[in-house]
Amino acid sequence: MFTKASEKTASLLILVGAPFVCLFITLESVTDPVNATKLTAAGALGFALFSIFIAFAGKGNFLQFKYFLIAACLFLLASINAALNSSSPMAQNIYGAYGRNTGLVAYSVLSMVAIGALLLRSESSFSRIIWGLQFAGLVNVIYCAWVILFGDFLSWNNPYGNILGLFGNPNFISAFLGMFITTLMAFSVAKTASWKYRVVAVLVGAIAFYEVVDSHSIQGIVVTAGGIAIVGFFAIRAYLKNLLFTYGYLLAVGIVGVFAILGTLQKGPLSFVYKTSVSLRGEYWRAGLTMGMDHPLTGVGMDSYGDWYRRARSESAATVLPGPKTVTNASHNVVIDFFAYGGWPLLLAYLAMLTLAAIAIVKVLLRTKSYNPTFVAMVSAWTCYEVQSLISINQIGLAIWGWLLTGALIAYEYTTRSSTSQVKAPTAGPVRSKQSVSTGVISPQLVAGVGALIGILIAVPPMSADTKWRSATSSGDATKVLAALDSGYLSPSDSARYAQAVQLFASNNLMEQAHDIALKAIEFNPDYFDAWRVLYYLSNSTEAEKVQAQENMKRLDPRNPDVLAP
Repeated sequence: MFTKASEKTASLLILVGAPFVCLFITLESVTDPVNATKLTAAGALGFALFSIFIAFAGKGNFLQFKYFLIAACLFLLASINAALNSSSPMAQNIYGAYGRNTGLVAYSVLSMVAIGALLLRSESSFSRIIWGLQFAGLVNVIYCAWVILFGDFLSWNNPYGNILGLFGNPNFISAFLGMFITTLMAFSVAKTASWKYRVVAVLVGAIAFYEVVDSHSIQGIVVTAGGIAIVGFFAIRAYLKNLLFTYGYLLAVGIVGVFAILGTLQKGPLSFVYKTSVSLRGEYWRAGLTMGMDHPLTGVGMDSYGDWYRRARSESAATVLPGPKTVTNASHNVVIDFFAYGGWPLLLAYLAMLTLAAIAIVKVLLRTKSYNPTFVAMVSAWTCYEVQSLISINQIGLAIWGWLLTGALIAYEYTTRSSTSQVKAPTAGPVRSKQSVSTGVISPQLVAGVGALIGILIAVPPMSADTKWRSATSSGDATKVLAALDSGYLSPSDSARYAQAVQLFASNNLMEQAHDIALKAIEFNPDYFDAWRVLYYLSNSTEAEKVQAQENMKRLDPRNPDVLAP
């Protein structure tokens, strides 16, 4: 039965859990401080929220949100279908590729977060989502400001030379700061906002925007501009109450948007926004579309884009731009990623969920013209994430907000209906007594705790394996390194780790161990290009093995005229 206690527990979990997923990193004990750690945190949050929904949503909520629940189930079934039919290792399909970790577990957890958000009903519960986002944003603003002024106190490898935030990438932090700025502006424009809040919001927003510019990532600027434009639309619509102003504003924003798009194509007055990365993304998108078209019903497997990129890229991508040496394990477009991962079933299920959220937004817009800062902030942040996802890689610290807001917007539309039929508790004496007893024993907090524990146990293996690997390689003990490669529940095998181990042993002149691991690597994932490459260059590989390695490199990279080029 749905109760206020279950909603309160869910909203508190979101208030604490979503920022924690966004901010959580570890440095000294792992080689990847960002992705596997955030997956573990997301696992706890997702399963906790999903457990509450299953236990307390009640039949009424299942029926009310049946279309979204069906879409989410189809999405998960399509993900499983992709994993089962993939030629990539099952461990990779389940936990994702190293440095991404956006496999079956990640998207199952994100789906659970969206479903858990359907429990929200009160204005304060929806506001907590924005409070959580703003808290995470403020922490990142302070950290980035420190890095700019004094240098980075976190001991991680930064190949970009720009601010990373707590996302490990300048593109991700710039996009998130754009979302953060947008929510600040959404609340600042509200008539109920105090002048003190407005002053602080403008000041913090200005600092955040400076950091966006300092990141040298165009994503953040695009997200910020788009988000503020959306806030402006809601404000003009609510306060001026004149369709002429509203349509005029939309026309002006549309014209600027067209010029911005032309600018990315090196045309028009905004051509300065073009970067070489735009052309690179075009090639990455084309490769992802090829994967989906070639595998329309199953895709190539969850987070398996990297295994197929060389095979799917065009002739020009392999020889001109970006060239044979530049490879990627993501299309830099989340929608295309899903098409590549799971073909049409996965793509359509994902688009169905987004469509339901968009329909919810339109329904609220048609119902009311008043300015609600919480709703405006949710719509703006959700739109910012979805726009960013069309030009970037999915990252759990960012994706948590997009999926959370998807479910929250659908719940908000339901909650704000004037004729909403709330799920009513039975009034019969014996039944009510029975339920009061059961809810006293099985509380939402207990269910959430059990769910969180299950989520951690399911999501922690990549982090555990990385911790074991970091400890082994730091020890300098060959026996420990070999032991770290043994596959198990808490140490799933990984293609990148095998290739790194081969190079590690070879550089220390432990050629026998290097050769043994190279053979295990190609057995584990015969579609991993670098596994064949390291085998080919081992001095103690046989001629037959070298021939086999070269043949497979050519199979995996058919448009590269020289697969042996250094």
